[in-house]
Amino acid sequence: MKTIKFLAAMLVVSSIVMSCDGQGKGAGKAQLPTKGEIDTVSYLIGVNYGMMIKGQIAESLSDLNMAQVKKGMEDALKATDPKGYGDTTFMKQFKVDLNQANMIINSFVDKKTAYKAAITLKEGQDFLANNAKKAGVDTTASGLQYKIENAGGDYKVMPQDTVEVKYKGTLLDGTVFDETTGDETRTFNANRVIKGWTEGLGLLGEGGKATFYIPSELAYGERGTRGIAPNSVLIFDVEVVRIGKAAENTEE
Repeated sequence: MKTIKFLAAMLVVSSIVMSCDGQGKGAGKAQLPTKGEIDTVSYLIGVNYGMMIKGQIAESLSDLNMAQVKKGMEDALKATDPKGYGDTTFMKQFKVDLNQANMIINSFVDKKTAYKAAITLKEGQDFLANNAKKAGVDTTASGLQYKIENAGGDYKVMPQDTVEVKYKGTLLDGTVFDETTGDETRTFNANRVIKGWTEGLGLLGEGGKATFYIPSELAYGERGTRGIAPNSVLIFDVEVVRIGKAAENTEE
C-alpha cells in the first residue's frame, strides 16, 4: 500500500494560514481580507483537507471523529515553532507523537482495509454458494460461474483472439462500475483481461450472450483496484459482437 504522507501537508497549510494572519500589521493602507474572503478561504481549506483524506484515510464522516479533527487543526494553528516543525519542543505540544504520525495513520488505514476485505470475502463466498444452486447457472473447475443466454456461433473465442464486446460490470450490491452504452463496443485481446473474462469468453461465439459471476481470485483478488474493493466478486453481462481470429490476423 502506498504510504500516506499526511502530516507534512497538514503543517504546510497551517503555516500558510498563520503567515497570512500576521501580514496586516504595519501595512499602512493595506487591508485585511473581508469576512466573505475569510469564509471562502476557510471553506476551500476544508475542501482541500477533505479531498486529501477521502479515499486514502476515510470514506465517510463516520470513519473519523470530526471533533478531534477540528481540535488537531486548532492545536496546530496555536502551536509555536521557534526552531521549525522538526524541533522536539514543537512536537511535544501535541498529545500524540507527530514523528510517528504517518505510521499511526497507515496502521489505521491497513486495519480498516483488512476488515473490509474480510467482510467482502465472506459476502462473495456466500453469494457464490447460493448462486451455484440457481437454475441455468454452471460452474467451471476454476470456480467461474456463468449463465449462457445464447452461445453464439460455433467458433468460440480463443485466448489469442481479439474480441469486440458490449458489457456491463456490477458489484454484488448492484453498483455498476463499468459498462458500454447504446451502440458502443470495446475491443481487446481475450488474454489481456482478468482470468474470469478470458475463461468466460471461451464459452461464447459471435452473437453470444452470457452472465459471468467471477470469484475474486479470477478478478482483482486481495488487492482490488480503483472502485473495486479487495476480494470482490464481479458480475458481468457480456455480448460478443465480433471475433478477430488470431490465425487470420497473423496471415494478414
